[in-house]
Amino acid sequence: MTDVSRRIHSMRRLVGNTPLLAIALRVDGEPRTIYAKYEPLNLTGSIKDRMALHILQRAYESGQVRPGDPIAEATSGNTGISFAAIGRALGHPVTVFMPDWMSTERISLISSFGASVVLVSKADGGFLGSIARADAMRDAVPRTFLPHQFSNDANIDAHFTGTGPEIWLQLQGQGLRPDAFVAGVGTGGTVMGVGRFLRSRHPSVRVHPLEPAESPTMSTGHKVGHHRIQGISDEFVPPIIHFNELDSIVQANDGDAILMAQLLAQRGLAVGISSGANVIGALKVQRELGPSAVVVTVLCDSNKKYLSTDLLRVEPVKDGYLTPRVEMLGFDSVNRVCDMCADPRT
Repeated sequence: MTDVSRRIHSMRRLVGNTPLLAIALRVDGEPRTIYAKYEPLNLTGSIKDRMALHILQRAYESGQVRPGDPIAEATSGNTGISFAAIGRALGHPVTVFMPDWMSTERISLISSFGASVVLVSKADGGFLGSIARADAMRDAVPRTFLPHQFSNDANIDAHFTGTGPEIWLQLQGQGLRPDAFVAGVGTGGTVMGVGRFLRSRHPSVRVHPLEPAESPTMSTGHKVGHHRIQGISDEFVPPIIHFNELDSIVQANDGDAILMAQLLAQRGLAVGISSGANVIGALKVQRELGPSAVVVTVLCDSNKKYLSTDLLRVEPVKDGYLTPRVEMLGFDSVNRVCDMCADPRT
């Protein structure tokens, strides 16, 4: 085993294999249970560690990247943190290009891992400008590796081989199988990968992508409006999203997502705003399928990257919000998938 292979194998023990939570709630007085993967327990505290490690492992196996090669990526935050930590652990210089309106915690965390952060203003292109700057670095700096998270099929594969099988086995251990999966779309890797795996085992499962109601990029096909759910709806529809494999788009208001994240934190689940949006989306889908439907989503990251945002402010309640109708009763943790379990893909 090479030194790089050993390091990747070691980090594999710190990425994935997260608990599945059964979150008990009441909506308009009616008991509900939503299932959610608890991704803050990954190496850097977000689901993006799965994708970053998988992409780099695949790149090493294919020879696209070699020890010491520079890594450059455009990101809205969590992916940059993941590539900064994992890339630096593997000995790579890492440069992250990101819009300058992302939370200060994201910027500080990336820098703390020893990566370089290049902030791109709206005037300089924002997120699309960040991608262009990363591409330009590859042209200027020999051997620069671009993960290209939005178009890299290894992003999908990370969840097809990891997150999806974990969900299936954890539900199976409870005598359940999923009726639906819901996830916000940043790159689309989570909803595509998990959806493909669950449908390979249970073809009738519904798979719903989620977007902010204030910025329905997927619904319109282009950037519309502004929203406060960092990490999803990044100005364009990612190339790895294939709508023919997905069910209807679900929307969540950003204010409602903030209120839901605050509600979850008040019962011990300190998660980010996109996690609040995912729970809202899961509850909306469950409302369509029936209160006993097994609907699964992901709690993408912790609240620690959002302490300077509206997450800690008093959020006004507006007509149509779901969270004011929700009472959270508590949660139970379903065991992680142990290393001795049979491969669920077989």
